[in-house]
Amino acid sequence: MDRVLIVDDDVQLCSLLAERLGTEGFTIESVHDGPRGLERALAKEHALVVLDVMLPGMGGLDVLRRLRKLSTVPVLLLTARGEDSDRIQGLEIGADDYVPKPFNPRELIARIRAILRRTARTPTPSGPLVVGDIRLDPAIREAWLDDLPLNLTSVEFTLLEVFVRGAGQILSRDQLTEAVLGRKLGPFDRVIDVHVSNLRKKLGAAQNNQRIKAVRGSGYLFVSRGEAKEG
Repeated sequence: MDRVLIVDDDVQLCSLLAERLGTEGFTIESVHDGPRGLERALAKEHALVVLDVMLPGMGGLDVLRRLRKLSTVPVLLLTARGEDSDRIQGLEIGADDYVPKPFNPRELIARIRAILRRTARTPTPSGPLVVGDIRLDPAIREAWLDDLPLNLTSVEFTLLEVFVRGAGQILSRDQLTEAVLGRKLGPFDRVIDVHVSNLRKKLGAAQNNQRIKAVRGSGYLFVSRGEAKEG
């Protein structure tokens, strides 16, 4: 059973979520303040953390910032509806996805399952994937640029792998959302765009041009210095 950590100061909500998620086969632990949430999230006992932005003791974004220095555990952020700045900042810091409050429990469960499907994905039995100056090893989910580690989050690694395998092809936002986040692209959904922006910053430029180009009305194009090959 997947263990999920819920960090939210709303005790009643945590109780309701624990009951609902328990019926879906999850084991739930709930904590209600930032410092304790960070401590438990770093314990390496959970498959995923559901993290509220508004927390006593330490805000959710500060928890996430400190967590990402030491852990790549998947994080689903809970934000107030309409607080776009919190969502974007959370994604930039390293959250995998977000759900705005108030939410339908079915939507939360769907997002949790999508993240866990991605992180539990069994690597294909092949060697490292090399395209130009970028090398990825799906078996250990690590990537290098000019032999220097890229230090990607889990979702950034998946995104880069999708781009590398589709180098030279225009990939739509719908395709990327389904392949990387494991769900459909929603209306006004900018999650994949923020992850692309984060990955761009870590990759830098290739031959004085962006490695990941936005194609208006179509999606994104990954530009490499060579063709993708395994080996």
